[in-house]
Amino acid sequence: GVSMTPQERNQLIEQYANGPGEVAASLEGFPAGGLAAHPIPGKWSAAEIVHHLSDSETISATRVRRLVAETNPVIQGYDQDEYAKALRYNERDIAPAMANLRAVRAVTTELLWTLSEADWLKQGWHTDAGLYTTERWLGIYAVHARNHAAQIVRLREALGAAR
Repeated sequence: GVSMTPQERNQLIEQYANGPGEVAASLEGFPAGGLAAHPIPGKWSAAEIVHHLSDSETISATRVRRLVAETNPVIQGYDQDEYAKALRYNERDIAPAMANLRAVRAVTTELLWTLSEADWLKQGWHTDAGLYTTERWLGIYAVHARNHAAQIVRLREALGAAR
């Protein structure tokens, strides 16, 4: 694909950096007893979303480091629904998961600001998505937390309506 301009990348890095704050804002005033609830059938609970974001952050942080530091790494896909079940997302406290999301993203944001033009074009192979570059990684994760924050807001509204 066509490479991004430095300006476009910088905008995405800012978006990426702001993600945890958007998630925290979406959780403000969330009914404490409702974190594990499924008011929208077939969709994750707020707790499941937060744990997904924490695990995804850890995995994505490793992915971008491998893309920059290794030659043609193979990036392993995973089944996020299986993770949610097997890793008991709905039974665990979200506070450490939020702290992890913030910390890992802060460290990775620092890394992203240092990357060279060549680093952004480095390539790997994703087992589900095929050719995978550092830029493509950024395009995916810049909006990831924001999209899930919007999902948490919809859950909060659904729970409010359900009372």
